[in-house]
Amino acid sequence: MLEVRDLEVAFGPIAPLSGVSFSLEKGETLGIVGESGSGKSLTAMSVMGLLPLSGGRITAGSIVFDGQELTNLSEAAYRKLRGGRLGLITQNPMTSLDPLQKIGPQVDAVARLHLRVSGAEARARTIDILGTLRIPEPALICERYPHQMSGGMKQRVVIAMALAADPDLLVADEPTTALDVTVQAQIIRLLDDLVKERDLALVLITHDMSVVAQTCDKVVVMYAGRAIEHGTVEAIFTTPQHPYTQALIGCIPKGLSEDERLIGITGTVPTVLNYPKGCPFHPRCARAEGICATTSPALVLCGNGAVACHFSGAAP
Repeated sequence: MLEVRDLEVAFGPIAPLSGVSFSLEKGETLGIVGESGSGKSLTAMSVMGLLPLSGGRITAGSIVFDGQELTNLSEAAYRKLRGGRLGLITQNPMTSLDPLQKIGPQVDAVARLHLRVSGAEARARTIDILGTLRIPEPALICERYPHQMSGGMKQRVVIAMALAADPDLLVADEPTTALDVTVQAQIIRLLDDLVKERDLALVLITHDMSVVAQTCDKVVVMYAGRAIEHGTVEAIFTTPQHPYTQALIGCIPKGLSEDERLIGITGTVPTVLNYPKGCPFHPRCARAEGICATTSPALVLCGNGAVACHFSGAAP
């Protein structure tokens, strides 16, 4: 359904994303994980064709959706896909909805544009989708304004907009960031159910490794604009190869003991203006040696995935 190969992105002379590759089939969920600034959202924007809005462009690589190359599509052609066969769930529901329009017309517009249905048919679809998303009294919700709804309900409406034209691929860019923990769990379960019920392909972008473990089939670990490891969920969590992946998994709380200390990763993700030479993670890696500071490791096959590390499999 989706295959990304050696994707590179530039903003003027700056290249914040390079060498990103992954694939996804229908009915699968791919988790893209990493700290803030790793390039996760930029990858989503590339797939959705939204880079030109922020002055970016794809300089190398390929994005193939259901056999169609997307990197050379015109904006007009992309508009037919985006919102139709490609659905996007944005990060913040508080700013994703028009505060001056009622909920119903905002969701109706997607089906009317992409499916060419009448206003009555679009409204019937909207009510049905809102009900599927476990929104009580969906017909009444259609008559409300965004400010009259909670954050969790707004996020469900954003998901309804992404589903309104029956997409084949959903890209969810940190869809629970602005929500409390209880509502986060509800939204994640909802997305998982939608993948199973509608046979969707889902790209779930998150910084939460525990969410990845619970919902995803495949994982791409990103750091400093590169995909440094990818594989099946089972492989990533049982035998992580990259020290950064090992460190992310090590940050997951193991229990509720008062004596337990949360483990963090020293240092911070470098900005795009000061990506280090060699392996981008080497300034923060306890296993780093001389070669790590001078030579960028290639992404090589390893078990049920691939890893870019000179010492893959070693303990961090």
